[in-house]
Amino acid sequence: MPARAAALAHADDLADFVAVSPSSYHAAHEVARRLQDAGFTRLDETASWPAQAGGRFVVVRDGAVIAWAVPTDAAGTTPVHVLGAHTDSPGFKLKPKPTTGSHGWLQAAVEVYGGPLLNSWLDRELRLAGRLALSDGRVVLAATGPLLRLPQLAIHLDRGVNDGLALDKQTGTQPVWGLGDAASADLLAELASAAGVDAADIRGFDAVVADAARGAVFGKDDAFFAAGRLDDLASVHAGVVALIEAADAPAPVIPMLAAFDHEELGSASRSGAAGPFLEDVLARVYASLGADAADQRRAFAASWHLSSDVGHSVHPNFAHRHDPVVQPLLGSGPILKINANQRYATDAVGAAAWAAWCEGAGVPSQEFVSNNTVPCGSTIGPITATRLGIRTVDVGIPILSMHSARELAGVSDLYDLSRVARTFFAG
Repeated sequence: MPARAAALAHADDLADFVAVSPSSYHAAHEVARRLQDAGFTRLDETASWPAQAGGRFVVVRDGAVIAWAVPTDAAGTTPVHVLGAHTDSPGFKLKPKPTTGSHGWLQAAVEVYGGPLLNSWLDRELRLAGRLALSDGRVVLAATGPLLRLPQLAIHLDRGVNDGLALDKQTGTQPVWGLGDAASADLLAELASAAGVDAADIRGFDAVVADAARGAVFGKDDAFFAAGRLDDLASVHAGVVALIEAADAPAPVIPMLAAFDHEELGSASRSGAAGPFLEDVLARVYASLGADAADQRRAFAASWHLSSDVGHSVHPNFAHRHDPVVQPLLGSGPILKINANQRYATDAVGAAAWAAWCEGAGVPSQEFVSNNTVPCGSTIGPITATRLGIRTVDVGIPILSMHSARELAGVSDLYDLSRVARTFFAG
């Protein structure tokens, strides 16, 4: 397939992936579904794990999933190549008593999750999605269609709004979802109905708000792709596509995808990169290969971790916010993320390795570094490097509107990231 057609097909598949992944739990479920359809075996943490070659995955900790493919000749010292990403995105999460309202409106009581661009959530159709813990011990996924909206105050009632709109996180971010008396309504019933369960059986829930619109390709020469949750479903999707392609090919390494939850909150959870999930999985994989502690450390010393997350493209209206020289652009390839203070884990050796993987994939690359006056964010890269000691490189794709309800990427960059991931998994 020609590269342009392949890139458009990749973007269309990503649109499907985002549409069925409105929450981290749904994203992990969709990764698992795709892997299972490709012949991977689902493992249970409470059972023993097989040693023979083949694709494996484990979805056990909230919205996190780890998958890998053991080569036929793998040994206790075979290195692992991990592509790390995250399944959560900034936005809003339902509070414990989510049904509220006033003046004849039904509203949803939400709490800010992470650091979203609050204004970007105004005046668009939104949906609810997450998991429901039931009285019989089951945990089910639920996702509504378009249900909510966060309406902006008309300019006639706030003549100074264009001089700067600042939403109060408590009073200005509660979306409407119907008309009536909150005392006789139940927002959880909407989620229960979507899941096909009785609302009376719900004993706990984790539910977030997500953009209801499907991802779209647009712009001159179909250069752009816009969707919600590209941070970081773009990397999760690229990773699962590449891992499925790599699973049946002989390789001198164990290719692995680690998609964590809670990155937007700092990763400090049982399903986040700062938790033990990846370390636990690696320990069990190497134990199944007969490795002792020394063998595993030898393997780690030859291993690599690609921490893949989005970075900032230069913004044509705010170029002064970027470094004056290093200015990555949509459509010019994936990015290598660099920071002198180790907010990204990239170093010279990692940069050289990244260049080799990009060259092997026939993909262009560009660097990202922050303007010295603009504080730099961080990723799972330094966390994983610190926890495991595996050499780590921070990479990703450039986007605009990061942390918006709907972000903007380059169609070719999305496809190119998956191509580099495939080369990385090949060892």
